[in-house]
Amino acid sequence: MRLTLLLSFLLLTLFSGAQIKHKRSGYNRGTMNGGALQTGAENLAQYIPLLSGKTVAVFANQTSVAGRSHLVDTLRRFGINIKVIFAPEHGFRGTADAGEKVGNYTDQKTGIPVVSLYGTKRKPSKEDLAGVDVMLFDIQDVGVRFYTFISSLEYYIEAAMEFGKYLVILDRPNPNGHYVDGPVLEAPYKSFVGMQAVPVVYGMTIGEYAQMIYEEEWIDARYYELAGKHGKFEMTVIPCNNYTHATKYDLPVKPSPNLPNTQSIWLYPSTCFFEGTVLSEGRGTNKQFQIFGHPSLPKTLTSFTPRSMEGAKTPKLQDKLCYGWDVSGTKEKVLQTVNNKVQLKWLLEAYRLFPNKEDFFLPAASGKPQDFFFNKLAGNSTLMQQIKDGKSEEEIRKSWEPALSKFKTLRKKYLLYKDFE
Repeated sequence: MRLTLLLSFLLLTLFSGAQIKHKRSGYNRGTMNGGALQTGAENLAQYIPLLSGKTVAVFANQTSVAGRSHLVDTLRRFGINIKVIFAPEHGFRGTADAGEKVGNYTDQKTGIPVVSLYGTKRKPSKEDLAGVDVMLFDIQDVGVRFYTFISSLEYYIEAAMEFGKYLVILDRPNPNGHYVDGPVLEAPYKSFVGMQAVPVVYGMTIGEYAQMIYEEEWIDARYYELAGKHGKFEMTVIPCNNYTHATKYDLPVKPSPNLPNTQSIWLYPSTCFFEGTVLSEGRGTNKQFQIFGHPSLPKTLTSFTPRSMEGAKTPKLQDKLCYGWDVSGTKEKVLQTVNNKVQLKWLLEAYRLFPNKEDFFLPAASGKPQDFFFNKLAGNSTLMQQIKDGKSEEEIRKSWEPALSKFKTLRKKYLLYKDFE
């Protein structure tokens, strides 16, 4: 394996181009090569020289692979000094439940300290980064606003700006990067499941998204001031090679315990809304986000029973017989079903058939619109009200259009890869 990595590195060194400085200091990007699709982590010649001789912090999880090797193992084989590993939701090895608080620990395989950035602590501290020269980010995202890895990315960028660190982002293909759709988040509904004014499906890779939030100065102004004062912050995106937004990318490693396959990832932008309702979204089954229902729905519908399992120790409606919809199937079938849209038909039909409509949405203790979890997922309170008012999918989608069109125009400024249109 070490010889293979070394040969890959030498070949990439020979054929990789030089980095291109972006229009604004503080950000630069790599170049792209011909050949098979490569993730940023596999683009070794572009970033190993940036880390050599430096002390490195790595933000990673089980998806952080370079070929068949975990990124951390690859870096160690090249003699890179990793001081600390930061872990997002689900932990460094990716086995924790959604929302489960994971504490700090030492990774048994490598002996490297792991600091959790999910829970009460979401950003590296000055102490965490003491002695660190380079902060590296390599997490596989799924391109959905309420999937929290882009929120973790934003906090990671903030820390690099605040403490004057060199930030390297290893880009990865977006499995939902082939379309843009859904309501755009409104400011009062900002939370960890949605921090910026982007639609549910924003059609950008991690690297493109990082570029956009930095260039548009969506990060709090005080971090730009701090970055300007110490003058040490710089961000480099190591691109994927031979990826376009028309690419249908199959993830080699599942990104979290409850997104087990490509079909679940494609359905997730539509079916995750059920997390804000009393219905099961399929956690505790082997069809997470592909099956959903509730005991009080008509018994003529598909039946299933959520059980305790790894990644869903206490699923919603555990051990209760539920009735609902199974929208799983082959990749071709699911891709055709989704049809490059956030599908609302299942949500609207579930509400129509639910007998106690006042209990359909999970309550918020405060009663404030911005505290309902459904509204945090939607990024507004309008969608909930539209559903209650019996609005059609066509009417709801029309209400998204002004903000969605504005975002689509903005997005194109920051694309690193050929678009799907």
